[in-house]
Amino acid sequence: MLHHVQIAAPGGSEDRLRAFYTGVLGWEELPKPPLLAARGGCWFRVPGCGGPDAELHVGIEADFRAARKAHPAFVVPIDEVAAAVAAAGHPVRWADPAEIPGRRRFHTDDPVGNRLEFLDR
Repeated sequence: MLHHVQIAAPGGSEDRLRAFYTGVLGWEELPKPPLLAARGGCWFRVPGCGGPDAELHVGIEADFRAARKAHPAFVVPIDEVAAAVAAAGHPVRWADPAEIPGRRRFHTDDPVGNRLEFLDR
């Protein structure tokens, strides 16, 4: 079972990330332990992904560079999530169905430019 995946973000971007991950995707923000909270960043529970403890951790990186190729992929109700992402003004880039037959999926970018993939249940 996977416990968490960590991606990076620049300092001061936490409010934009919270708005995306909680407001657009509907994920729950988790409190960081005090020693780690001092470093900035934020943690989110990813519903329906590997059990009750699957999390996305966003850590602050001083020399941040958005992940444009490497990315986490989340299994979601695809049409609902694509509509929410598009309504919030983020790109919805549908993948070629021939790449992974039988699996609808799309990519988008979080507010700091990290690539994310969403796959249909």
